[in-house]
Amino acid sequence: MADDTKQTENVKAEVKEEKKEVKKVAGNVGKLVDEIAKLTVLELSELVSALQDKLGVSAVPITQAPAAQATGGEAPQGGPESAGGGVQSVTITAAGTNKIGVIKALREINPNLTLMDAKNMTEQLPAEVLKDAKAEDVKSAVEKLKTAGATVEAK
Repeated sequence: MADDTKQTENVKAEVKEEKKEVKKVAGNVGKLVDEIAKLTVLELSELVSALQDKLGVSAVPITQAPAAQATGGEAPQGGPESAGGGVQSVTITAAGTNKIGVIKALREINPNLTLMDAKNMTEQLPAEVLKDAKAEDVKSAVEKLKTAGATVEAK
C-alpha cells in the first residue's frame, strides 16, 4: 500500500513538472487543452473521428507522393542516357522471380517507400518507380532493379 501511494505521488509530481514545461498558449486554446486533457482515451478517439468528419480530413499519411520524387543514385538504361541530361521516368513492368530482391531495390531507390508500398509496386504492374528524374538517377535505378531480376522500362 505504501509503495502504491509513493508511486502515485511520484506520478503526480511528474505531471506537475510536465505542466510547467508546456508552452504558453492563447486563453481559448489553453482552456481547450485543459478540457481535452481530462478526456479518456475512448473519448479522445471519438473526438478525433468527429473532427475528421466535420472538417473533411483524414489522418492517413500520403504514401504515393514520395514515390514520385527521385533520390540520388537512380537512373535508367542506355536509351534514356542518350537523351541527354533531360528528365526521365523508370517503370517496372515485371517483378521477376526474386520479388524480395526487387522490393529491397525499390526501397533502396526510394527510402521513403514503406515495405507494403514496395510490395504493392511489385504486384500492381506496371508501376512507376521514378518520375521526372535525372538521367544518372534513372540509370542507377534501372541497374539496381535489373540486378534484382525485374524487367524495367526507362523513358
